[in-house]
Amino acid sequence: MKKIAILGSTGSIGTQTLEVVRENGDIEVLGLAAGNNIRLLEQQIREFHPKVAAVWKEENAKELRERTRDLPVKVVCGMEGLIEVAVLEEVDILVTAIVGMIGIRPTIAAMEAGKNIALANKETLVTAGHIIMPLAKEKQVSILPVDSEHSAIFQSLQGNPRSALHKILLTASGGPFRGKTREDLKDIQVEDALKHPNWEMGRKITIDSSSLVNKGLEVIEAKWLFGVEIEQIEVVIHPQSIIHSMVEYVDGAIIAQLGTPDMKLPIQYALYYPERRFLPGERVDFSALSKLTFEKPDVDTFYGLRLAMEAGKAGGSLPTVFNAANELAVSKFLNRKIGYLQIPEIIEACMRAHKNIPNPSVEEILETERVVYEQIESRW
Repeated sequence: MKKIAILGSTGSIGTQTLEVVRENGDIEVLGLAAGNNIRLLEQQIREFHPKVAAVWKEENAKELRERTRDLPVKVVCGMEGLIEVAVLEEVDILVTAIVGMIGIRPTIAAMEAGKNIALANKETLVTAGHIIMPLAKEKQVSILPVDSEHSAIFQSLQGNPRSALHKILLTASGGPFRGKTREDLKDIQVEDALKHPNWEMGRKITIDSSSLVNKGLEVIEAKWLFGVEIEQIEVVIHPQSIIHSMVEYVDGAIIAQLGTPDMKLPIQYALYYPERRFLPGERVDFSALSKLTFEKPDVDTFYGLRLAMEAGKAGGSLPTVFNAANELAVSKFLNRKIGYLQIPEIIEACMRAHKNIPNPSVEEILETERVVYEQIESRW
């Protein structure tokens, strides 16, 4: 029986991971960590009986302890609590479904403890890929991508040497604003940006998908996961979201992974790799598909993608600036404090003001985030 822990168990990826656990019946959940959704976390604890549960704030921990006082679960909090869940002795795989750079330290701790990582926290690789990937090699642990596109690339690489990889074709739906001009986006409201045409995701990632910033983050993540240069990654807009990504080999052959838009497929693949198991749900009906279409991304209107490529090429601490600026800008947009088009404006302003650190430590990464947050709060 596999034994797992989940950071971010009450979010979109976390809850779907628990659906996979529920449907298969041969995975034991030893640790859960969540943010503020104490009611749902309590339900999860009662169903899955973890040994340890973590929340961020002490007051939430007190509430959870009171709610679960009839259960033999240890409730912890803060960064120490996240790390305690991440390094639980019997855990085989840590699912990092937590949002933000808060996931870096627990991921590193888990790897140091010999745990394989089912990675859904893209910020960890975007900001600290130069630390994470060498550590994975040193500790001989696997980084198994949970993101749909990166799982598709991972699946398309099976059975072939990495040296035969020529190019990654990273697909994107184009989001709800595909084909719009900057003028069209002037008065976009939060509700408009949260209407993704194909995927059901958390609020932050849905906004990122609408701006193509999410695709930019995925480009940087792919650079580290698959050991390629940014120039070897081509973003392709594919509105139907049937092809989840492709790999072009040196001989010109292209191998793709196709399927309906369902995050449980990459989650289950990561948890059971290299085994494939039955997954209930819809299947692609090719006779019902009228067409599969492709186009180039509009990096003038959605220039967050262009800024991400720039940050990925430069490396160092610049991807942290890109990520941190976007994170706070999106939060401000969701709280209706800034307009939609100000998101890439804020990212670019922060990038231009930054003096790049070539090989930042974890401490320098987190300090860069703090400085960027401070800069944004003082100006917007």
